[in-house]
Amino acid sequence: MLTGRRYRLEPTAGQTMQCEDFAHVCRAVWNTGLEQRREYRRRGAWMSYAPQCKELAEAKHEHLWLKTAPSHTLQQTLKDLDRACRERGTFKVQWRSQARWSPSFRFPDPQQIQVERLGRKWGRVKLPKLGWVRFHWSRPLGGEIRSATVTRRSGHWFVSFLVDDQAATRNRHALPGTAVGIDRGVKFAAVTSDGDFHDRAFIRPGEAERYRRLQQQLSRTRKGSANRAKTRARMNKIMGRVTDRRGDFCAQTAGRIVRKNALVVLEDLRIKSMSTSASGTLAEPGSQVRQKAGLNRAILDKGWHRLELALTSAARYTGTSVVKVNPAYTSLRCSACGFVTEGNRESQAVFVCKAPGCGHRDHADVNAGKNIKAAGLAVSACGDLGAGRSVKQEPVSRATGRTPHRGILALRGGEEVKGTVIPWPPPRP
Repeated sequence: MLTGRRYRLEPTAGQTMQCEDFAHVCRAVWNTGLEQRREYRRRGAWMSYAPQCKELAEAKHEHLWLKTAPSHTLQQTLKDLDRACRERGTFKVQWRSQARWSPSFRFPDPQQIQVERLGRKWGRVKLPKLGWVRFHWSRPLGGEIRSATVTRRSGHWFVSFLVDDQAATRNRHALPGTAVGIDRGVKFAAVTSDGDFHDRAFIRPGEAERYRRLQQQLSRTRKGSANRAKTRARMNKIMGRVTDRRGDFCAQTAGRIVRKNALVVLEDLRIKSMSTSASGTLAEPGSQVRQKAGLNRAILDKGWHRLELALTSAARYTGTSVVKVNPAYTSLRCSACGFVTEGNRESQAVFVCKAPGCGHRDHADVNAGKNIKAAGLAVSACGDLGAGRSVKQEPVSRATGRTPHRGILALRGGEEVKGTVIPWPPPRP
């Protein structure tokens, strides 16, 4: 199967300038192609990859700076643009800003890529128009190279090889019948239904303080100045370490989870919508903007989406199935009897069932993980393992052996509480 291998490059001064030029040309081609596609859509017409590629070849005769970058890297840029427009829509694809976009370009032809090992710690790769570039040999390639992508992050250049490691996806897990539900939160990055808490601090206190001071310094600099570029580079260096720690945490956590479970159940969360700003518009300003901003930072810091990607990638090697279920009421439903009301969750960590005769007490995140697991087992029992599909079967209550009924009001101290509950006492069969 296809997998990635990333290494840190050590280019010369001339090669660094060439990489910068390649990236700027690819960025210009992306933005020009996107503007052309949007203009065609405004007129009610379509523009695809083939005519754009033909026009690119013709534009090289008039704009010689397009010849700076290799031809197939520019063609790959148009191919990536075509795929993004088909998947997300032409007007939802973002521009590549010079200030915010991390420079990158791809060499899609494996016949033009050569890799040699120079020693225990060093290797070199030959890329078109760049020649031989040294890189840190931090791990074996482990397969046949399919493509190479060069990127710059935190002031360093990296090369990522897409390799075919000749491994086949396992049809059966080593521990069939095992399953786990994972609740992702802002207090702990991931809590399983087995009671395991996975979390770590990705930024150190000293780094957080330096980053805060750099943000203040950045606000005082003038746009386009050299000091602003230096400040942004220092900020990117700190965030680069944080990103690496988060990626390492997600990869290790995903590896441990998929090795022990044949079924991993996640909530189908719309993370992008959950982390949008609450500022609203000038006509209708939002409420609790500061609180929402703090919640957004906590969601993005825990790496919910990156953990999901890591689980999906690691599951290919163990035969684990990753299922996503409807997240509704998973944090409010009692995993023992199925009673659902807002009063069940007394705090962020405490869950106490308010149903008469139950009184189940558990950690709130563990209880949510158990509900997620039950929903995933119900989905897998129906044979619907597609991610993002509807849940076809409700989890069965352990106390009554029945599925919870919806649309019923709970009574708590003589007060009606909106929620989803089972009738109490349970109806007899």
